[in-house]
Amino acid sequence: MDIRINNLEKIYRGNVHALNGLNLEIPNGMFGLLGPNGAGKTTLMRILAGILHGTSGELYVGEHNGMTAAGRTEIKRILGYLPQDLGVYPDLSAREFLDYIGILKGLNDKKARHKRVEELLELVALTHVANRKLKTYSGGMKRRAGIAQALLNDPKFLIVDEPTAGLDPEERIRFRNLLSSLGGNRVVLLSTHIVEDIAQTSQNIAMMRNGQVIFKGTLTDLINETQNKVWNVTSAGPLPQDNPNFVIVSTMNMGASMQYRIVGTPPANLSATPLAPNLEDGYVWLMHAPDRQPTSTLKR
Repeated sequence: MDIRINNLEKIYRGNVHALNGLNLEIPNGMFGLLGPNGAGKTTLMRILAGILHGTSGELYVGEHNGMTAAGRTEIKRILGYLPQDLGVYPDLSAREFLDYIGILKGLNDKKARHKRVEELLELVALTHVANRKLKTYSGGMKRRAGIAQALLNDPKFLIVDEPTAGLDPEERIRFRNLLSSLGGNRVVLLSTHIVEDIAQTSQNIAMMRNGQVIFKGTLTDLINETQNKVWNVTSAGPLPQDNPNFVIVSTMNMGASMQYRIVGTPPANLSATPLAPNLEDGYVWLMHAPDRQPTSTLKR
């Protein structure tokens, strides 16, 4: 199964364009959607999940047309969704919560439902605390309960929106490892603004800016976007933050001088040493490249 989006628009009241003719194809397996807050990622996720309706354009999940009511209903049958802010029932235990969500998802065979709940509690490493109330869980534990509820119906299409935001480093690593194991024979769409989350989970990625996709390819393709554009620059004083020729990625105070990692064209009056690019360099460069055009229209 794949997902095909062509010229998708979402316009809110006041002529606010959240999506601007967005084009994207998402293949089977793990796929990372990267972009800053406000890029339109969550709007796209909510349209894919059938919560919002697109204003115009084409959207297909497999054979199902996501721009029609009938298509959205069919998509919801094969969908698992972990939103950025999952509302949980604080006075339920994780086991009770999953059982309740299972009923809502139509898992009416009690024995089969309970078996599925126990399998997922084991998968997300919550079996030992399954009878504790959710209000006693840490943020990471709640996210793991959230991914378990998204998997109850064994979805062919799984959406995970900003899953590690606000988690401590250990929980973030644990959650990324869990996500990496979920690809298999389904589409798993991970939306985040955290570059490291994409680097650790997805080989195929897209980047969004201002409601459009400005890059689609592999992690290597993104790194290659900045070949011969990354430099180490040493300066006696601060570099301007708004220079149109380069973007400052990191700064190190060396005492008598300042050392900068920049992407772009270094100042001609300063000593610059070329550096090997990394994923963060590619992300920063494309986010700030004024001449970067959105991806072309996709053909079905």
